[in-house]
Amino acid sequence: MDLVGACRAFVSVSEHSSFTVGAAAARMSQPVASRRVAALEERFGEQLFERMSRRAVLTPFGRDVLPAARQLVQAADVLLHEAEAAKCKPWRLAMPGLCSTAGLARLIAQAREHGITLDLRIAAPAQRIEFVHSQLVRAALLAVPADEATWSVPLGLAGVRDPGVRRIYIDTLRIGRASPGPARRIWIQPEDDVPHIRDPLTRLRDAVGLRPAQLVAATDLTTAAAEVLCTRDLLLCSPAQAGQLDLNWRPIGEVTLSRGFALVAAAGGNPQHIEARLGEAIGRCLGADSGAGGSGGAAA
Repeated sequence: MDLVGACRAFVSVSEHSSFTVGAAAARMSQPVASRRVAALEERFGEQLFERMSRRAVLTPFGRDVLPAARQLVQAADVLLHEAEAAKCKPWRLAMPGLCSTAGLARLIAQAREHGITLDLRIAAPAQRIEFVHSQLVRAALLAVPADEATWSVPLGLAGVRDPGVRRIYIDTLRIGRASPGPARRIWIQPEDDVPHIRDPLTRLRDAVGLRPAQLVAATDLTTAAAEVLCTRDLLLCSPAQAGQLDLNWRPIGEVTLSRGFALVAAAGGNPQHIEARLGEAIGRCLGADSGAGGSGGAAA
């Protein structure tokens, strides 16, 4: 028996002293209201109404149980309202700052098609971790090593000039006595200033004999891109970012690097439904060719 539905019929009929009017007020047919009240009476083993020709009058037992029935109906209505409000509550998600405005807009639009209202928070890698720990967001796309990643984006080096080669070897940036001009630098943007990307590059820099100052962690992408655009420096970036900046991108010759991302929920959260519905859209926004579980990008 649908106890809430039966109590709803009972309460409505009692308020209108009529099965016909009470059923209409509760948005059900009169036969349905009658069956539900009858089922309730059978369950209780007592009659709720004295049925007269034109009126339904509460019995003493009916008057005694009416307040509890009304509370149950009100509680059910509150629950339904809260459930609808919870579905409409914005889903606060921390995202990396490398996504374009167009990409973020498409992600939000696609989420709405799935009934999800995204509230995006753009933040650096360390800040996204803090957001999750402090539960300021429901989930975050965290920077992780490639073997832990749901989405993977290849990284390479990009500069103003076409290098004329399929790969750029870092050892070619080594400064010799006869090398003209200042030492060429590799700029690391904040999103890539994480151990699983920075440390292999640092070890490679030292192994091939580059100067420490030739590997620079930028405070922001704009500053790094500006330096690359007006010098012979190189930017560590994805193919998509290189395209947006009109730079020539190539993979690194000595090492394979990629940005890895995984969706991590705050305590008690479960981001699986977000990943299942929006995995491909998130991948596109990050610059990965395929959605959840895939790796994107190709060498130029």
